[in-house]
Amino acid sequence: MTAPAAICLAGLTVAGWLDTRASATALAVAVGIALGVAPLWHRGGERAASGADDQARHVLALSADLRAAREEADRLLDVLPEPVVILGTDRILMHANPAAAAMLGLNLAPLLRHPALMAAVNAAWSNRGATEARLRLSVPVPSDLRASVIPLDSPGGMGGRTLILFSDRSAEQAVARMRADFVANASHELRTPLTALVGFIDTLRGPAADDPVAQARFLGIMSEQAARMTRLIDDLLSLSRLEVMEHQLPTEVVVVAALLERVVVEFEARLAGRGMRLSKDVQADLPAVVGDAHQLAQLFQNLLDNAVKYGRDSGTIRLGVHAAAPDGNWPARPGLVMTVADDGIGIARAHLPRLTERFYRVDAGRSRVIGGTGLGLAIVKHVVNRHRGEMRIESEEGEGTSVSVWLPASEGTVTKIS
Repeated sequence: MTAPAAICLAGLTVAGWLDTRASATALAVAVGIALGVAPLWHRGGERAASGADDQARHVLALSADLRAAREEADRLLDVLPEPVVILGTDRILMHANPAAAAMLGLNLAPLLRHPALMAAVNAAWSNRGATEARLRLSVPVPSDLRASVIPLDSPGGMGGRTLILFSDRSAEQAVARMRADFVANASHELRTPLTALVGFIDTLRGPAADDPVAQARFLGIMSEQAARMTRLIDDLLSLSRLEVMEHQLPTEVVVVAALLERVVVEFEARLAGRGMRLSKDVQADLPAVVGDAHQLAQLFQNLLDNAVKYGRDSGTIRLGVHAAAPDGNWPARPGLVMTVADDGIGIARAHLPRLTERFYRVDAGRSRVIGGTGLGLAIVKHVVNRHRGEMRIESEEGEGTSVSVWLPASEGTVTKIS
């Protein structure tokens, strides 16, 4: 028996065309039709019954084998991590694995009637080959899907089934949108100081050409704008390097306390200028961490820089560094936690999830006035990711902001680099 004949026969059996309680001669007729063999008819209209019982037993055995194979195929589909759907000849759902239900929801009927998906199914059968469709769904959650449509068997027989493999491209699309937004934002951020510089140059050449007081003031503003562009370009380059290196684990062993002390010295003049006080609580016997000393210095600088910028005048910035306690708040493996907290105006909870996005600002105008590039926390996030750490931001309006970073401790004893 050929495979197509077996499939056809099993299809008849499952559909109820063959009944196990039917007579042997009736089964023989069905077998003859299904296998494509010419039924034996006597000229007088009598049917040949030779071997009918053997044929019937063969039919039932094949049906049982096919049912077992189909059940095994369903089990295999159910353990696949990819969402898979199978449609019957009438485009009605035959099977959907658990991954499909998890991604697409329990009610698949609206999705299966989606015009783009139906067009892809029709195209797959018209072209006798696989095709794809892109779908945008709003339920159960907004998502961008790609559906790969594959015809399974010939529509001329009892087959005509269609396999559809879904993949969620929402994250991919979000990354593409973020990149486009990043380019637009970077262009805008660079254009603003450049426009100011061009304007002041024109003024110095014209109305202020003979005005030393105006020249001094404009040159001071131009210097500030040039410094702003330099900071922005430096941060953009830092982000680019971090993205390239993010999947490469650092190899140095860094003594955090010594590194942090050098960073704090850089901020003494700024703290004094605003009448701020730095309250330090650094554990004496901190574990070293495997890291990149330069990038960790960037992390500390950006956290302290934000605290100074957004803290209140004459306020207090609290800096704490301790070995992570085994209390379930951080990963179970050994590590240390650094926290920088200010007593500034704080941030509304709605903004917290987006603070590490590039160029995201709660108050864009205020941020530009105080010299922020909008990239500081994005840099911190990438440094933390490269070091396989964790980061948390807590804030309340009017109560200040606290940023904590967990870094894994070094497990070996090698030369310490600080």
